[in-house]
Amino acid sequence: MLLHIHPDNPNPRNVRTVIECLLSGGVIIYPTDTIYGLGCNIFNHKAIEKIAQIKNIDPQKAQLSFICNDLSDLSKYTKSIDTPLYRMLKIYLPGPYTFILPASKEVPKILNSKKNTIGLRVPDNNIARTIVQELGHPLLSASLPGEMVEEYTDPELIYENFKSRVDIVVNGGIGGMIPSTIIDCTKDPYELVRLGLGDWKE
Repeated sequence: MLLHIHPDNPNPRNVRTVIECLLSGGVIIYPTDTIYGLGCNIFNHKAIEKIAQIKNIDPQKAQLSFICNDLSDLSKYTKSIDTPLYRMLKIYLPGPYTFILPASKEVPKILNSKKNTIGLRVPDNNIARTIVQELGHPLLSASLPGEMVEEYTDPELIYENFKSRVDIVVNGGIGGMIPSTIIDCTKDPYELVRLGLGDWKE
C-alpha cells in the first residue's frame, strides 16, 4: 500500500493505519530527515527478520537503529550515560545523526541477539516522530538495501520497487540522498564513523 501522509500535518487516520500495520508485524518504508528507511516494531522478531532478509544481512549482526520521538526512552534501551553525553545528545537531537550508545540489558532480549550497542536516532521529521509517538515505543529501522540511488528519494518509485516486500510505503514527499552522520559514543574520544547530513565538530 502506498499511503500519503502530509509532512506538516499528519492525518491521524492514515497514521493509525501505519500503527496497526506495525503492531501486526508489518514492515514499512517511511520518510526521515535524511533518507527513506525501513521500519518495524522493535518487539516483533518476525518483522525484524523480514527487514534483515530485505537487506540480505544477518539479523544477529545487523546495525539497526532505534528511532525515538525524543530522549525520554533513553534509560530503557541504553546503559546509564553521563551528564556531558546527555547534554550533547540534547544539542544535536532531533537531527540527522545516529549515536551509537551502550545498550541496556533489555536490548539483546528485544533483538534476540548479543548486541551490546544501539544506534539512537531522533529524526527531525514530523511523520517519523508522530508514528513513534503513536506506537508508544521506538521503531527499529534500517536503510534501504544497496547503494543510495535517486529512485530511493521518490516514494512512488520506492513503492514500485518494494511493494511486494513491504506492507506500506509512506509517501511524505521527496526524500534526501544523504544519510545520517554516525557517531560512536562508546569510544573515548567519540569517533566519527560516517559523515552524513549532520555537521560534526566535536
